[in-house]
This record gives sequence, structure tokens and C-alpha cells, in this order.
Amino acid sequence: MNFDKVTEMLKTVWWSPGIKKSEVIQGAQNSALLIGAFSKEGEQIGYARVISDKTRLAYIMDVVVDTRYRKQGIGQAIINSILHHAELKDVYQWLLLTKDAHAVYQKTGFHSLSSPADWMEIRYNRPDR
Repeated sequence: MNFDKVTEMLKTVWWSPGIKKSEVIQGAQNSALLIGAFSKEGEQIGYARVISDKTRLAYIMDVVVDTRYRKQGIGQAIINSILHHAELKDVYQWLLLTKDAHAVYQKTGFHSLSSPADWMEIRYNRPDR
């Protein structure tokens, strides 16, 4: 992974404005799976990571595609690669959070929570690192 490029992409999206490379790397090191998308020339143009026990639950996050390559099916290809990855074959509950890409994820099988009242969260402001 080109973490300079991944950081550049992530620092411009709504969920991680201004993120620093050290946080991107720490998150990657603590993830169950990393997926990268690359142009024919070898430039990193997409990224996603998965937090998982590799048995029951997986949470997909930091899905990002370089603005020059969006709306070309790259995001869907990244998600499908994750959903069909051999290391995650036993997972039966998949989660993700999106504010603006519902249609992309619906094409890969995601839908709104079937029982949203069952879920709880603690959400703090993102720390300034």
C-alpha cells in the first residue's frame, strides 16, 4: 500500500478530514484485511480496510477511491473483493457506515439495518492527532 496516497485520499473525505499518515498506518496495522486498487501504471487509486474476528463479524471502513477514478465501478470491485475474500469466508454479519454512497453498497448486497433499535453506540469527536 502507498500510505502517502491513501492518506491523501482519506484526508479529503467527510469521516477523516485532515487525517495524518501515522493514524492511517496504525489503523492498517490493526486491521484484519487491507484492499488496494491500482491503475494500470501502478498508481494507488483506491483503498479499504476491514476490522473483523474473521468468524462472525466484519466492519468495512475507509473505502475511498481517488476522485479522478470515481463512478467507474472501482468501489464496487473493492467491496466485492472483500466480501469474497478467502480469509473472511466464515463471516456472516457485515457492517459499514456511509453517508453518501448507499447506492454503491446496495449493488453489492448491503441494505439498511434490519433492527436499528438493537444497535447502540458511543461516539466521541474524532481526536486531533
